[in-house]
Amino acid sequence: MLLLIKKNNAEKPLLLMSIAVLLALAGNANAADSVMDALKASKAFGDFRLRYENVDNDITDSDLLSLRSRIGIKTGSVGNFSAVVEFEDVTHLLGIFDENNLLGYEPEVTEVDQAFIQYKSDSFTAKFGRQVITLDGHRFIGHVGWRQDRQTFDAARVQFKPMDDLSVDISHIFQRNRIFAERLDAESSDILLNASYKTPVGKLTAYGYFLDDEARDEQSDTLGVSLNGKTKGDVSFLYHLEFATQDIEDGGVEADTDYLFVEGGVNAAGFTVKLGYEVLGSDDGNASFTTPLATLHKFNGWNDIFLGGSFNPAAMPNGLVDTYVSVGTKLAGAKVVLVHHEYEADEGSADYGSETGLLVAKKFKGGYNAGLKYSAYADDGFTGAVGDVNKLWVWVGAKF
Repeated sequence: MLLLIKKNNAEKPLLLMSIAVLLALAGNANAADSVMDALKASKAFGDFRLRYENVDNDITDSDLLSLRSRIGIKTGSVGNFSAVVEFEDVTHLLGIFDENNLLGYEPEVTEVDQAFIQYKSDSFTAKFGRQVITLDGHRFIGHVGWRQDRQTFDAARVQFKPMDDLSVDISHIFQRNRIFAERLDAESSDILLNASYKTPVGKLTAYGYFLDDEARDEQSDTLGVSLNGKTKGDVSFLYHLEFATQDIEDGGVEADTDYLFVEGGVNAAGFTVKLGYEVLGSDDGNASFTTPLATLHKFNGWNDIFLGGSFNPAAMPNGLVDTYVSVGTKLAGAKVVLVHHEYEADEGSADYGSETGLLVAKKFKGGYNAGLKYSAYADDGFTGAVGDVNKLWVWVGAKF
């Protein structure tokens, strides 16, 4: 059986997932028995999320109720090889849907979310096919799991440990499967290099992300280094330092930009307080630093006001400086986070407004979860006619 995915009106093979492939991988006289044992050891899994969303600004007050369903199967192992197939469906419910809602971030879709073959040993893992890839807190490479239709990649990936405390991660992405159903999926040739080493003062990471979006004719080369860690004890201190440089070619735009991230915090008496300073730099007002494969909702405010600049370096050419403070704790077993951002341009002195957000989320026995998130953005003239933006999300979920 050959798994085929229809893309751009052309059928193309994504992954060989069949008994014939597993037989070849097993490579011994008892291969048939091994395959049957692997199939018997297969496990089904599922992840469901029902979510209500509301967006309120000077142009629209819109709502959306949607159900995201993921179901999949993971086989047992045959000679260290296994396979995963997962399907995803997003459905709008009860007619609660506005075409302007969330700028189309939550479309209806039914698709193959993951489909890959994996080889795994003690210190080496290789995957080929459609898969989730995340690196270093999702700042550059993420799955955008906040969206109902998450981001995956058609890719080849290897992860290995050449020595104790050293981890290496290498990926070649040949298609990006974005969060907009198939509308913005695009062929690419992205190379991701990431190596981290555990030191006595934290994890030291060096990375090189060489992105080539063939559909948009956009290339960017990003080189960076980070150090993050925390101290031990009843009162612990958290720290994260990161710097990166980026060369961009986007159509007629060429630019050299920098990225800076500094975060410090303290964890005591059940509370975690963080103060952060992040700069997506500008090249003299010509273009800004971009992170097009990140889980962008996690950064620079939950309202996603600056999302466009992360994809298009010319969309926000003066860059972004985000200064924020957050306080997190647990109440009645629920995670509670309050965060406030102040935004301004990196080039010039423009004020980009401010944003305050609140998150309350709890996990229950049996794989159930529920949560509420609210974010209020004060415009200060940056968004023009859109004005202030308030967003609310309420959800329940279940995993098995």
